[in-house]
Amino acid sequence: MNNIQIRPAVCGDELILAQIQTEAWKTAFANILPADELEKDTNPQKVIDMYTRVLQQKLPEGYLLFVDGNPHCMAFWGKSRTDLYPESAELICIHSLQGNWGKGYGSTMMEFLLEKIKSAGYRQVILWVFEENIRARRFYEKHGFVMTEHRKNHFGADEVLYQKSL
Repeated sequence: MNNIQIRPAVCGDELILAQIQTEAWKTAFANILPADELEKDTNPQKVIDMYTRVLQQKLPEGYLLFVDGNPHCMAFWGKSRTDLYPESAELICIHSLQGNWGKGYGSTMMEFLLEKIKSAGYRQVILWVFEENIRARRFYEKHGFVMTEHRKNHFGADEVLYQKSL
């Protein structure tokens, strides 16, 4: 059994967060996002700068999952950013490196996050996912998320809104 550790993301983790996000995006979104949009949004310095700002603000809450001491998965959640579900929490992102996909680490992170969200007093959590990201949609559905009728275009691709009661 591998040693799994989840800890809060803190200032100084910007490079780790950026590496996980950019690699995950390049793998998961290669056939979903327009090539120019994907290239722009996986610019390492741009993503590092974004996480520098996010970590300095300390909101939303971010976490890193390590497998045998190596970073594998990252996630952020906070209060809903949409007026559609103003009293809900929102899972803003959850990204994993491809090398460990299918081994249950994403589920470990998801269960951890759902417990944190519930402990914070939320009764519902939402998330946006690219409509064409079937792998991620199956993952969310496995964890009890249900697709709503809401959709939007973001990063040049259609997203659908999922929700889960806690």
